[in-house]
Amino acid sequence: MMKIKIAIPSKGRISEPSINILEKAGLGLIDKNNRKLISKTFNEDIEVMFARASDIPEFVNDGVADMGITGVDLINENEADVIELLDLRFGQTKLVLAAPEESNINSVDDITEEMKVATEFPVLTKKYLDKKGLSLKIVKLSGSTEAAPFIGIADLITDLTSTGTTLKMNHLQIIDNILDSTIKLIGNKYSLKNKKELIEAVSTSIKGVLDAERKKLIMMNVKNDDLDKVKEVMPSMGGLTISEVLSNEKTVAVQAVIDEKEVFELVNCLRNAGAKDILVVPIERII
Repeated sequence: MMKIKIAIPSKGRISEPSINILEKAGLGLIDKNNRKLISKTFNEDIEVMFARASDIPEFVNDGVADMGITGVDLINENEADVIELLDLRFGQTKLVLAAPEESNINSVDDITEEMKVATEFPVLTKKYLDKKGLSLKIVKLSGSTEAAPFIGIADLITDLTSTGTTLKMNHLQIIDNILDSTIKLIGNKYSLKNKKELIEAVSTSIKGVLDAERKKLIMMNVKNDDLDKVKEVMPSMGGLTISEVLSNEKTVAVQAVIDEKEVFELVNCLRNAGAKDILVVPIERII
């Protein structure tokens, strides 16, 4: 079978969550603590490559990696021609246009052509300005974008934010939202045709981890006489699993997958309905 490489960020806010989701999917990294470029996994046909998050869309686009984990913002900034396989449901952020609180810029209508905008995302920023009919000079920076208006480099900035706290701390206000971003599992188009079986196996395993989030397996023993009462209060993703228990009394074992938020109230309802020996167990994956 052909081997595949999965590119994940070597550092930053999404590096550890990326490693965690691969390990929960059964792809434990063997060399993750040795600062190697490539790490083997528990599957001999799958390797993980550590790279800068901003390089991952291009690596997957060019086939250097078959799959990758990175943000929508970076995929669009690199204009990468890749397939988005899964939304990994973490790393939510947005690219915004912001201006100093003490400036006269309170909306897009206040922006004039002689103004400059500083950013780490020149491609997305230009597309946004073009859409708004604005022709501003774009100053590309590689960091500390929020300082640009206060040292005379630019009048505005575009920057990533998740809560807006850092912008407020730097006396900047959000003028407009440019892009909502989250972390995606992406694939190379050529690899998806030629290594389909292995890529689908990885994608399915990760989806199983995502589907198991905030889910619990609840198990209990129920006397036959109380089974109908338990069924009435029991929610379930796909119906109840019921099996006979060898005991002196006619008893069955009941189990089901439920939402985590239902656990507290449900346990009490089940006890009142006659359930005993109730167990609530975490779920790693749902396939």
